[in-house]
Amino acid sequence: MMKHIRYILLFLMVLCGCTPRITNRVVYVSENLKIEKLSAHLFMHTSYLDSEDFGKVPCNGMLYQNNNEVIIFDTPVTAVASQELIHWVGDKDIKALVATHFHEDCVGGLEVFHKNGVPSYANRLTIRLADQSGNPKPRYPFEKKMEFQIGAENVIAQYAGQGHTVDNSIGYIRSEKALFGGCLIKAMGAGEGNLQDANIEAWPKTVVKLKEDFPNLEIVIPGHGNNGGKELLDYTVQLFTEQ
Repeated sequence: MMKHIRYILLFLMVLCGCTPRITNRVVYVSENLKIEKLSAHLFMHTSYLDSEDFGKVPCNGMLYQNNNEVIIFDTPVTAVASQELIHWVGDKDIKALVATHFHEDCVGGLEVFHKNGVPSYANRLTIRLADQSGNPKPRYPFEKKMEFQIGAENVIAQYAGQGHTVDNSIGYIRSEKALFGGCLIKAMGAGEGNLQDANIEAWPKTVVKLKEDFPNLEIVIPGHGNNGGKELLDYTVQLFTEQ
C-alpha cells in the first residue's frame, strides 16, 4: 500500500509541474564515468559501484566551475573513474574535493585526488569514520559549515545531520539554487537503499531542516539516480516518515 502511495505522489508531482525542466546534457561518457551538464557552471558526475546487495550502482557527485576554478563533491567510486574526471577538468584549478560521508561511493577515488595535489575536506566525524572503516580519509576537517570561494561565487559545505549515515554533509551553491544532497536525498521513486549505518528516525527530520535552510532550491542532486528539484526532498521525507 505504502509503495503505491509513493508512486501516486510521484505521478501527481509530475502532473502538476512540480518537477523543474532541467535538461541534462552528457558531455563525457566512458564505461567508468559519465558527466552531465546541468547549467553553464554545474555538472553531475556518475560512476559505478559493484555491490553484492544492489548490483552495479550508479553513484553521483557534483562539480561546479567558475572562472577557471573548480570544486567537486564526492569522488567517483574508483581510481580509474577519478583520474578520468581529473583529466576532463584539464588545466582548471581544482580548489577542493569535499566528501559528504565516509562510504566508498564518496571517498573511493580520494587517493587519486591527493596524488594530483587536490586538497580534500570533510566534516570531522566523516574523517574519523572513514579512518575507522579503512576507507580513504579526507585531510582537512570542518565542523558545522565551511565556505569556499570558487571563482566569483561562494560554495557551502555543511553538516546536515543524521540520516543515511550519522555524518551526512551537503553542498550548496546559492547562485545556482543547487543542492548536492548525496545519499541523504533519494531520487524520485527510489527505495530505501543501504540502511547499514542509517538513523531512520532522524532521517526525515534532517531533510525537513534542509528544506527550511534552503527554501529556494531549483536543482537537487541525489547520491544515486536522476537529479530533480526540491520535490526530491519531499519524497525523501515521505519515504522515511512511513517507517
